[in-house]
Amino acid sequence: MASSSGNSNSSGSTLLQISGSEGDLHQLMDERKRKRMESNRESARRSRMRKQKYLDDLMAQLTLLRKDNNQILTSINFITHHYFNIEAENSVLRAQYMELSQRLDSLNHILNYLNDPTLNNGIWVYETEPFETSADSFTNFTLNQPIVASADIFQY
Repeated sequence: MASSSGNSNSSGSTLLQISGSEGDLHQLMDERKRKRMESNRESARRSRMRKQKYLDDLMAQLTLLRKDNNQILTSINFITHHYFNIEAENSVLRAQYMELSQRLDSLNHILNYLNDPTLNNGIWVYETEPFETSADSFTNFTLNQPIVASADIFQY
C-alpha cells in the first residue's frame, strides 16, 4: 500500500504539475489572445485611418473636379456668347455683302450699257428723221443733250 500511496503522491504532484502547466498554458493562451486582440485593434485602427485618408483624397479630388467643371462651364458660356456675337456680326456682313454685290452688278450693268457700241458718246441715239412734229415725236427722239437740274429742287 505504501507503494500505492507513493503512486498517488506522485500522481498528485503530477496533477499539480499538469495543473500548474495548464495554468501556465491558460496564461500563455490568454497572453496570445490579448496580443492578437491588440494587433487586431491596431490593424482595424490602421484600416480606419486608410479609409479616412482615401475618403479625404476623394473629397479633395471631388472639390478639384467641381472647380474644373465650373471653369469649363464658364469658358463654354463665354465662348457660346462670343460665338453668337460673331454669328450676328457675320449675318450683318452677309447682308452688306449682298447689298454691295447688287450695287456692283447695277454699276457693271450701267458700264456695259455705256460701253455698248450702239451708243454715241455714252448717249443713246435713235436713228430717226429730223425732228418730227407728229404725235409720235416723243417716242422717237434724240438724246444728245444731258438733263440739267439744280440742287435746289432736292431740298424740301
